[in-house]
Amino acid sequence: MKKVLFLAAVLAFASCKKEQEPFGKPTETTTESSEGESAKATTPEALGKDIFEGKGNCISCHQVDQKIIGPSIQEIGKTYKDKKGDIVTFLKGNADPIVDPTQFSVMKTNFPITQAMSDEELKAIEAYIYSNSK
Repeated sequence: MKKVLFLAAVLAFASCKKEQEPFGKPTETTTESSEGESAKATTPEALGKDIFEGKGNCISCHQVDQKIIGPSIQEIGKTYKDKKGDIVTFLKGNADPIVDPTQFSVMKTNFPITQAMSDEELKAIEAYIYSNSK
């Protein structure tokens, strides 16, 4: 009987040492698995860059400082600032192009991608573009 009580006490003590997860949402860790994830979580510009280079696939036509198929990010940012344009409204398909209207037909094919994005994602892309403009 003493052995059973002793074993029960040891098990109870051992179970108290375990860190239990709270019921409901899992806790977030502060350790990041990569620099990209920590940057994405900290600034809209970093999130915008991730989207621009990732699921948005914008990088295939727009480079930071040179025109490829579409205008450069720097040119887009400068033009939208100078003309007080709204990049988010354009990406939603609700505004006319103001940077290079001759390339609008090419950009128009990408609107299903940008229209499926959340406002937060579109604003992050806008922040990324403006962070690269001179």
